[in-house]
Amino acid sequence: MSTATIGSESNIGLTIRERDPLNLEYPFDQLDEFLTPNDLFYIRCHFKAPVLDCHDYKLSIYGAVETPLKISYEELLAMPCVTKPATLECAGNGRIFLVPQVRGAQWQLGAVSTAQWTGVPLTALLEKAGVDPHACEILFEACDIGTPKEEPIPPGEIRYARSLDIAKAKDVVIAYQMNGEELPLDHGFPMRAIVPGHYAMASVKWLTGIRILTEPFTGYWQTSDYGYWDFDENNNPMRRALGPMPLKSAIARPRTREFIPAGESYRVFGAAWGSETFVEQVELSADDGKTWNPVTLIDEAQPFVWRRWKFDWKVPAEKGTYILKSRATDGQGNVQPDHYDKRFGTYVIHHTFGIEVIVR
Repeated sequence: MSTATIGSESNIGLTIRERDPLNLEYPFDQLDEFLTPNDLFYIRCHFKAPVLDCHDYKLSIYGAVETPLKISYEELLAMPCVTKPATLECAGNGRIFLVPQVRGAQWQLGAVSTAQWTGVPLTALLEKAGVDPHACEILFEACDIGTPKEEPIPPGEIRYARSLDIAKAKDVVIAYQMNGEELPLDHGFPMRAIVPGHYAMASVKWLTGIRILTEPFTGYWQTSDYGYWDFDENNNPMRRALGPMPLKSAIARPRTREFIPAGESYRVFGAAWGSETFVEQVELSADDGKTWNPVTLIDEAQPFVWRRWKFDWKVPAEKGTYILKSRATDGQGNVQPDHYDKRFGTYVIHHTFGIEVIVR
């Protein structure tokens, strides 16, 4: 496993997936604690991380509002705050498991992490500004800028921006702390949005603007990228934006192609997560999905965060290759699917896939 010392912080221990822009993966096989340490939290950048001075920082809230606002960093820190955990996952996490290989950063399992986020509830800011009753979306505007490398490439440099249905505002935090510490630069200093339950491209980093919209946003990061083709009720093709994270579980240990002693007990460890609902059950198969056994869930059931789990596997005495799989069920009875949904292209990889281990 390669390690990284590049970037704005010391990121030793993270796996390099891309250097430019900087994309580093959490070593998922080291999953142990509920919260991911800041220096091991995965990093996803579209462009070079901008360096902002918190003393000059202003967050603009404008658009379809009664009172446009520009709020300083100090003013935001002085407002009543909340602290809540949220699991963030890149929409391309698990891309390396797609066959044949597809374009994009070849994330394995670790483009997902969990932290405690402290900041101002978005609803408090919207109340101060006074939202137009006809508003339908909230646009988060970042200050990182550049030209995307992957098709379709826009004609010039663009800033990162992503919108959200206004009904989701009740869950959003405009965060300035991560696990009780000031936001690191690579994680959005001085301010970022945290949108619990949605893929992390919605949790915009280096946030400088919140624009209230009365019409849906159709920018690059909403339609060209982080979107997929679907059909409306009349069977007409329609471009839709990716949003909530679907139900998913993943095995942290053993690692792919790990050697395991025959006839012994091995503790399989992993996590499962989703969006608005919560993980109700996780099962493990040691025979490529032919039979399933319930695991022991470690964390309490709650939305927006993962539940760690464990299973003491009695390793067969017979040597050979075994395929381990995990699958989750949520509180509404939804079960993690067995197959990849090709509508999503290179994103939304949440089906059950095998971890091959060698018993010897």
